[in-house]
Formats: sequence, C-alpha cells, structure tokens
Amino acid sequence: MLTRAFFFGAACAAAALLAAPNATLAQPAATVPAGSASKAGDEDLQAAITKSNAYTALMNRTLRAIQSWERYASWVDMKKGPTGKERYITYGLYSLYDVAGEIKKAEEAMAREPKLPAIDATVGNYIKAYQELAPSITRGERYYDRKDYRDDNLAEGQRLHALMVPAAKTFLEERAKLDALMRVYKKGLDQRELASVEQREGRSARWQVRNIMINARAVMDLMPSNESPVVDLKVFNAAIADYAGAVREMDAFKDKNPSGVPFIESQASSWLGKLRDFSDKLAKSKGDVRRGAARDANWIVNNYNTMVSLSETAIRTAR
Repeated sequence: MLTRAFFFGAACAAAALLAAPNATLAQPAATVPAGSASKAGDEDLQAAITKSNAYTALMNRTLRAIQSWERYASWVDMKKGPTGKERYITYGLYSLYDVAGEIKKAEEAMAREPKLPAIDATVGNYIKAYQELAPSITRGERYYDRKDYRDDNLAEGQRLHALMVPAAKTFLEERAKLDALMRVYKKGLDQRELASVEQREGRSARWQVRNIMINARAVMDLMPSNESPVVDLKVFNAAIADYAGAVREMDAFKDKNPSGVPFIESQASSWLGKLRDFSDKLAKSKGDVRRGAARDANWIVNNYNTMVSLSETAIRTAR
C-alpha cells in the first residue's frame, strides 16, 4: 500500500501566539493499492507520491529543530546571547530526533524520477543547512539540561550561541524556500491523487477524507502568521467556503452510507464552525489576528493537527 503525505502548519511562536507557517508535519493521504497505478496508467503519479513522501517525512522529522530554536529564542536575547541572568534559562532547547533514515531516503529520492530540479536542489541545501545546525542544538540541549553553565559562567553557552545564530538563520531560510516549493507542487499532486482515487473507487470514504484534508490545507495556507498577521478576508472566506463544500459532500456521503467517514466527521464539522467564528472576529479587526483573535488561531491550528492525525486512521480503515 502506498500513501501520500502532506504537511501542515503546526507550531506557535511563543511571543505572539500566532501559527508559524514553517512548522509543518506530514500525514498519509489516500491509499493507492499496489499495482493500481499502473492499471490506471498512473505510474508517474505513484513515483511522484513516493518522492513527495520522502521529502515530507524529512520535513516532518526536522521540524523539531524549528521548535527547539523557537524555545531557545523565547528566553535568550539574540543579540547578546545568554548571560546567566535570564529568568527562563532552564527552558534550554528541545532535544532533536534521529533523522538519519529520513535524510538517506530524501537523498535517494533526489536522484529518482520525476526530476524536480528546483525542489531537488532545495532539498539538498536544506539537508546541508540542517546538518550544520543540528550538532550545536544537540550540544546546547545537553549543556542547559545539565546546567553546565553554572560551572563555566556561560562560556560554552556564548560559544554555542555564536554558532547557532547564523546556522539557524540559514536553516530557516532554506526551510521557507522548501515549504513554498513543496506547497505549490503538492497542490497539483493533491488534485491528481484525488482524481485517481475517484477513478478507482468513486467518491468513497477514502475520497471524502482526502477531499476534506485538501480543502483544510488550503485554509491553513492562508492562516495568519507572525510575519503576516493580517489576513485577506475575501480570499480566506473563499477557502472556508470551499472547505464547507467538502464537509457538505461528506454529509451527503453519510446520508447514503450509514457508516459514514469514521474518526474525522465530528472534528471536521466542529472545525468548520470554529473557522467561521474566527472569520467573524477577523472581520471586526480588519483581518488583523493580533487584535483579539490569536487564541482562536491557536485553537484552529491545534485542532487541525488533531484532525490530521484522525485522518490518518480514517484513511487506513476506510472502505
């Protein structure tokens, strides 16, 4: 069985409580039974799914570096570096995950079809940037966790800070480039995959889950961020309307199929209601999330993450 993965906004910057667009995770999408792609004449789609999965898995696993850096930035003065006087110095950094397997698979995918020159090159740069940053984060996490700074008057902390700041800057820049490229690429892949599922099994439960998540992802792409806290309400509301259409499609499916779409129905519906409440609040502040809607934004992001996890189970069990 081959499943396609895609990423979604997940984290929140500590200072502003806004969804961070670079914080992304992946989820298995529609299931493509082995051999079905060739029967449908879609070998290229299967290859594209495999490649996309490898890249997205890497982005998922290395997301931890972004979260760790955000934690560090929440308590240290980036210009001065650590001094030992910080109130929350014990926050330190998060430990990183082992990503050797994901890097290996991504590097193998770079050499495989379909050739995606811009994305393939950016993945290579992203891996390099991660490998430059990760060792310093790991040393820093141990340093602060063990409170070694009490023994050396922050000498090692200052040294690590000088290494991490430029490395993190490069890493985040490469992450942003890769996010942007993959988002565009996956939009096309989403539609191809949805059409392939419909061709094989009609607008089945699996199709419903995929359709819900594609439209939910479109909404997430328009969510405010620390860098762009003001939402284009016309575009945002259009995406919500499309998502509402997907929910109604799921309702119609349930009317004809009592078993419905397990695991995700309730969450998908309540998320729509919350989106509409959020849109109403944004309208009162001319789209500026900082003026009273930041908590709602965090709720939407967190519940979207839950919905993604539930959709994975729904896709595996859908008939």
